[in-house]
This record gives sequence, structure tokens and C-alpha cells, in this order.
Amino acid sequence: MAERERPSGSGRLMTGVAWVVLLLGLWLWGHEVTDVRQGISAPTTGDIAAVGRPPEVRLPPALKPLGNARPQRVDIPSLGVQAPVVARGLDAHGAIDPPPFDQPGVVGWYAAGAKPGAAGTALFVGHVDTETRPAVFYKLSSTTRGDTVRVIRDDGTVAEFTVDDVQVLSHENFDAQQAYGVRKSGRAELRLITCGGAFDVASRTYTANVIVSAYLTGTGL
Repeated sequence: MAERERPSGSGRLMTGVAWVVLLLGLWLWGHEVTDVRQGISAPTTGDIAAVGRPPEVRLPPALKPLGNARPQRVDIPSLGVQAPVVARGLDAHGAIDPPPFDQPGVVGWYAAGAKPGAAGTALFVGHVDTETRPAVFYKLSSTTRGDTVRVIRDDGTVAEFTVDDVQVLSHENFDAQQAYGVRKSGRAELRLITCGGAFDVASRTYTANVIVSAYLTGTGL
């Protein structure tokens, strides 16, 4: 959609990000939910669809989870993303409060959930766009299986994650356990989430969510 055709972004993006965590209680944040189905995604109708990644990509083994440390920055080299991370809580409706709209380059981390690199599933959310320009996760759907996501932590370590799944889940077919649950027990996992699918002018929301799943495979300094 051309930028001049986009309606005001505040309501639509807040709703889009908030909707994806309406069933937060199923996860909270999924530390003990295991054996989630993988590779199942609903078709998208928007311009940021990216599903069906090549299954033949050889993925590295999982690394033993690290200790607890808070995230400071997330880097996704394949997308050219280097973004500061801010801790977020829940809003009045019980959904994760995303970063402010005047900070489109910032990624939000759900601070009451798992810390990235520690055992469990850590959640990062970011806007796909604003009313005037692309935001931090605009290209998230082009992430490829095998890509690297690096999280710089406040203890000086870097948790390196490998992407193993990219899904576009429509709101009608959304499965909170599939989206948020731990894929394999005992691993340190990461979810990157933004809006996806088509933009519904009537409801001022996107019709789907892009969910990138990754797991800890390395560390650095």
C-alpha cells in the first residue's frame, strides 16, 4: 500500500500488536508448554507474506541456555536491523504494550516473560509501519530459515539465535500455543512478532501476524 493511501496508523498498529497477545494466559510466557506443531501457517493476503521456507536448510544444534540477563539491543543482519530494546508490560486490556509510535525503530520485550538466552520463550514485538513510514519490523516476513538474530544483553554477552520457522497466522486461525509455546523443552527460544497480511480499512487493523521463531545456537562478546 502506498504511504499516501494509509490511514492514520496509531489505532491500527496498536490493535494489530495487541491482538496477537490476547491469549497471553496460555503462554505466560510458555515456559513449560512443549511439543508445539511447527511449520503450519495460514495463507496471508498482504504484501509481506513469507511462508514455506526451504526445509532442506541445515540448522545448528541448540546451545545450553544462558543465565538471566536483560536485552539491550537486537540485531538481524539479514534485514539490516540494529534496534534498541525496551522493556514493556501489559496494557489496561491485558495485552503487551508495544513501543510508542514516536519510536518506530525500537523493539519491545515482554519483561515479565523469559529473558532472551535463558530457558523459555522470550517475546519481542515491533511495529511494521507507522502512518508515514516503515518501522523496525517492516521486513520481518522476509526472514529466512537459518538466519541469525543477535541479542546484546546487559551482562556483556551476546545471545545468538538461529531462525527455524517463519509463519503468517491469520486472526481467524490464530493458535496461541502454536505461536507462543516452547518448541522444544529445555531450549532458549525467541519470538519476533509484528503485524502482517492485508490492512483492513474498516477495522483499522492488519488481518494476520508475522511470527518468526528462533532458538539459541551461540554466544559472543
